[in-house]
Amino acid sequence: MRIRTDDEVYRVDAVWLGPPKATFPWRARYVAWGVGTVVFLIALTVLRNVGIGLFWSFAWGMVATIALTMVICSRISHERPLGAVLTMWVRELTAPREVSTGNGGAVSAAHVRVRAELPRKKPRGQRRREKIERRAQKARSSSKARRAGTARRPEARTGGNARQRGGGQARAGHRNVGNREVSGVRTP
Repeated sequence: MRIRTDDEVYRVDAVWLGPPKATFPWRARYVAWGVGTVVFLIALTVLRNVGIGLFWSFAWGMVATIALTMVICSRISHERPLGAVLTMWVRELTAPREVSTGNGGAVSAAHVRVRAELPRKKPRGQRRREKIERRAQKARSSSKARRAGTARRPEARTGGNARQRGGGQARAGHRNVGNREVSGVRTP
C-alpha cells in the first residue's frame, strides 16, 4: 500500500501561470510574484541613486530581481513560509554572539620602568665576590649583635641553659664561644 502526500496539492495551488488565455512560459508561485515586486522596487531605487540611466536601471533591475527572487524563493516552501523565513533571518541577525575580543583594552607602556643606562653584564667572578662580601657583612653584623647581647646580660648565655643541662652551677666568666670563621674571613 502506498500513502500519497498532499504536497502536490499545495504546489498546484501556489502556482500562478498567468492571466487567462495568456499563460506565461514559466512557472512562478504567488509568493515569488510578491517577493519579485518588492525586490524590483528596491533594486530600481538603488540603481537610480547610484546614477545609472533609466533604461539600464530597468534592465539591470530585472536581472537582479530574477536572480534574487530565485535565491529567496528557493528557501521558501509551504512547510516554511515567507513569514517564518523572515522571522528566522531577523532572529539570526539579532541573536547574542560570543564576545571574541579580550578584556582590558589597548596595551600601554606607561607602567614599564625605563633606566637611564643600559644594563651591562658584570665581569666574570664579580657576582661571586659580591655574594661573599654580603655574607661576610651579615656575619659581622650578627657577631656584633651577639657581643653586644653578652656584654649586657652574661647570664643569658650560660645561666639558665647550664643549670638545665648539667644540673650544676654556671661558672663565672665562662662564655660559650663557637667557631668565628665565616666563609673564609678570619676574625681576631
